[in-house]
Amino acid sequence: MALPVLTQRFRIWLQPRKGLAIAEASIIGIVAALSAVLLRVGSGSLGTWRVQTTQMLPAWFVLPVIGLVFGFTSGWLVERFAPEAAGSGIPQVKATLANVPIRLSWRVAAVKLVSAIVTLGAGMTLGRQGPTVHVGAGLAAGMSSWVPTSPDHRRQMIAAGAGAGLSAAFNAPIAGVLFIIEELLQDLSGLTLGTAIIASFIGGVVSRLLGGGSLQLNLELMQHSSQFTLPEIPFFLLLGILAGFLGALFNHGIVASIKAYQKLHISLPLRVALAGLVSGIIVSTLPEFFRDNTGLREYLITGGANVSFAAIAFLAQFILTLIAFGSGAPGGLFAPSLILGSCLGHIIGVSASYVLPIDAPTTYALAGMGGFFSAVSKVPITAIVIVFEMTTDFNLVLPLMIVSVAAYLVSDKVMPGSLYDKLLQLKGITITKEISHEGILSKLTANDVMEQRVETLDADMTLDEAMQVFTRSHHRGFPVVENNKLVGIVTQADLVKKRAQDSQIIGDRNPPNNTPLREIMIHAPMTVRPKHNLSNVLYLLDRYQISRLPVVEGRKLVGIITRADIIRAQAEHLNYGNTSPEAQIEPSYVVYQTRSPNIGRGRILVPVANPETAAVLLQMAAAIARDRHYEIECVQVMIVSRNSSPSETPVRTAKSRRLLRQAEVLGKKWRIPVHTEIRVAHDAAQAILETIKERHIDIILMGWKGETSTPGRIFGNVVDIIIRQATCDVMLVKLGQKVQRIISPPSPTLGESPHLPTAQFNRWLVTMAGGPNARVALKLLPALVTLGNYPQIRLTQVFKPSELKPDMSVLEQAIRVLMRRRKLSSNVVAIPVQADSVSEGVINLVKTEGYDVVVLGASREGLLQHVIQGNIPEAIASGVESTVILVRGAINN
Repeated sequence: MALPVLTQRFRIWLQPRKGLAIAEASIIGIVAALSAVLLRVGSGSLGTWRVQTTQMLPAWFVLPVIGLVFGFTSGWLVERFAPEAAGSGIPQVKATLANVPIRLSWRVAAVKLVSAIVTLGAGMTLGRQGPTVHVGAGLAAGMSSWVPTSPDHRRQMIAAGAGAGLSAAFNAPIAGVLFIIEELLQDLSGLTLGTAIIASFIGGVVSRLLGGGSLQLNLELMQHSSQFTLPEIPFFLLLGILAGFLGALFNHGIVASIKAYQKLHISLPLRVALAGLVSGIIVSTLPEFFRDNTGLREYLITGGANVSFAAIAFLAQFILTLIAFGSGAPGGLFAPSLILGSCLGHIIGVSASYVLPIDAPTTYALAGMGGFFSAVSKVPITAIVIVFEMTTDFNLVLPLMIVSVAAYLVSDKVMPGSLYDKLLQLKGITITKEISHEGILSKLTANDVMEQRVETLDADMTLDEAMQVFTRSHHRGFPVVENNKLVGIVTQADLVKKRAQDSQIIGDRNPPNNTPLREIMIHAPMTVRPKHNLSNVLYLLDRYQISRLPVVEGRKLVGIITRADIIRAQAEHLNYGNTSPEAQIEPSYVVYQTRSPNIGRGRILVPVANPETAAVLLQMAAAIARDRHYEIECVQVMIVSRNSSPSETPVRTAKSRRLLRQAEVLGKKWRIPVHTEIRVAHDAAQAILETIKERHIDIILMGWKGETSTPGRIFGNVVDIIIRQATCDVMLVKLGQKVQRIISPPSPTLGESPHLPTAQFNRWLVTMAGGPNARVALKLLPALVTLGNYPQIRLTQVFKPSELKPDMSVLEQAIRVLMRRRKLSSNVVAIPVQADSVSEGVINLVKTEGYDVVVLGASREGLLQHVIQGNIPEAIASGVESTVILVRGAINN
């Protein structure tokens, strides 16, 4: 039993929260950085071997053969083990973050890492930065699959892994964060930004510590730092315009190349092998500089090349990248974009030197890198920051901004939209900007839709008693509580399994079983907290294949949420999501409140308005609070015109505060935590319902006369609304005439509570009809009878005269429940009554035997409907002079 409990508690500890997200982001940053270093070292080693081999054997033979063999191997790995690892990887990550079902896992990350090393080692003109982003995201997705995280949390971790991969690849942590915000997730929430910063920072630091350079650029080769003068602005604008136009042309070429390969109708290994063969043939005809992409970048940036060489390099890189990328080879476009930008910048820089006194075109080459990157990827801010972090040259910022922004604007005009979105569209995937149902799942929390009134079972309840509860209920599982704290959950299947085991041992098909539920229940069940959003809740329900989740604060059970609750919330959003704000009543506003320590196991709410009746209601509430170790919540509602805002309307609270102080004095006297508040509202019922929801109320105790107007106590049809909509147990009290005469003259002074004659609360009549609400009445009864001396309790059930042998099972079960309380064991009797109606039977019994209090436990559907309409309560309240208490739980939707 200990191992499952520890496992469940470990799962609960792993539920999404800020501390866990930070720790997970830190680990993701380290792992992503290590994978980036491995990719850099592996591809670099293969590239060095390939270049050295061309010095020993003819290049026209070595390069095509290596390209063919390595290309086929890379394509075979991807097609055989993880088809999702094809291409750059960034479109796949973006689709996953948009909730498109594309697999992203440890396996995808591993295949991407190995196949990218082989592809780059083959000499194809692709970059390792895109695969590094894909690998980082895959590793993050794999880690998140170990813990019960929500989809939102998983998306944040995947984005953090992608950012860490980019940061490690470029040694540019800020660029990694910006790429997440600008392209992938487009989310600026605190947790997303925080995890992205942490993962990207750690990824960049680890990569640098392990010997990573900024794109392996040896910037010490530069003769001097970048320089910028105002006359150069037109040339930088020209560079930006050309970069934007050629970047858009490059994107068109990428799409056309993919479509051309698709028309060949050959497998991925053959496509990549063909791309490697053609690339090897072309590179073998070019100068040796083109066999080493790293050396080519350095040569262009440092200004060692002439215009013709830069032009040839641009054309060759342009064509080679289209050939390689279109085949689906595992490789990215970041590095080729930077090389093409440096070539273009070098050409413009050399041209500008004929007009302006410029010593070297270094600034233009670096600005061109940012411009072409911005034109291709449509991320101008990321492009600016990447080049800046590579150079740490502040003089370069303004030229970078001019070129990158101009290139982005021109490119987006020529070819609107993101290249990655277009690559996904080729696969039949279209990413929409907003998905309404995902939005409502992210916005609403468990507290918004949970059922606050929860039917629970006691841990000491026997198996036989629990079976009877399941028989009368449509629920298939109940939370198990002890001292109002969640200790487990039991399902109908658990009881059936236990009974079957016992029957095999004893040999009886239905043996009596007094085994307590604490020995059968599932200990430490999976739970959620009120602040968890519905996306998290739905993920847990699906992950563990369960139909309900208890909602807890600490260990206190405050509600339960099911799949049906989530579906209903989505349906209400679809039906009423466009309701105009003018049609909604403005929420109530708290103008005064006092708070005591939150040490209770639950809360009982007492709306107070009339000083003459408030004292009696508070004593009843105090009796329940002492018995259950509850806190008392007192609320006074002040109504204002609907033409004015509750939060802006001035009110006088002196009289209301004096009334609430009675509750505070009573709480100090009986050592009960008492909270008080005054709410200004348009509607009293709305204010009470808001209090129930915000303060997680377990019971509401209200004064009641059974009429629509109750001067000084309840306004209008408030009682009817509370009965229909309250999500907690409801206790309505109609004080008897004798009690009203005693407490009416005079009103109690401040700090005093009227003496309640115990003789008026000695004889109790409790009507039973079975069901969960009858149990609610029985649970309240032991506390309420302490208001009198030597209480005498009669349990009764009204039967039709035609029933010759009434079913006494409900009354017998009720006696067993009350017999557990030693103080009541000798004062409880159960006698059935025959009458044509419930009202008639109860009224006649009260008048004949003179009961002080009548308790009605509404339970069956027919009786519940009568209670809502007010028929039975009004008939009994007007027909007897005794105090009438109506007890019911929340109405099941």
